[in-house]
Amino acid sequence: MAEIEPRPTAICDAGPLIHLDEIGCLDLLSDFQALLVPNQVWAEVVRHRPSVRDQSSVFHRVPVAISAHPQFRALVKTFSLDAGEQAALSLMSDYPQGVLLTDDAAARMAAQALGLRTHGSLGVLLRSIRLGRRERPEVLSILHEIPTRSSLHIKASLLQEVIERVVHWTEDS
Repeated sequence: MAEIEPRPTAICDAGPLIHLDEIGCLDLLSDFQALLVPNQVWAEVVRHRPSVRDQSSVFHRVPVAISAHPQFRALVKTFSLDAGEQAALSLMSDYPQGVLLTDDAAARMAAQALGLRTHGSLGVLLRSIRLGRRERPEVLSILHEIPTRSSLHIKASLLQEVIERVVHWTEDS
């Protein structure tokens, strides 16, 4: 039976929108309370995946002013964050209980330094099993296809770890 999980607001960086669209799984984002996409991120997404425009009604595009807080500026410099990542992290300050969706390691580290919760495309796929949105065999098939169907940069060893986790999935996972 699918576990009942709170529906957080998701602040989207470009990576998960691009990668989930590439593997035909953008629909897995529909169970978030809201999907907020900074305008800076939206511009990047439609540049790389124009087809996402067709699903634009699912996303709430948001104008975002980049934070000028000194701690934030230091993180931007330390992690070389691009405009979309900066906008998504800046927007997270308005939604501290939300989740930042990003596939970028530097953006994840910056979010962790700020005490924020993050998920990437793989986390969204795993979440789909917990919520009963996808069955394990389907997710396994998608995971195996990521290297050929997606531009997601992931170490083969990490992808194999995730596959093994799904293979050995239990109700308590």
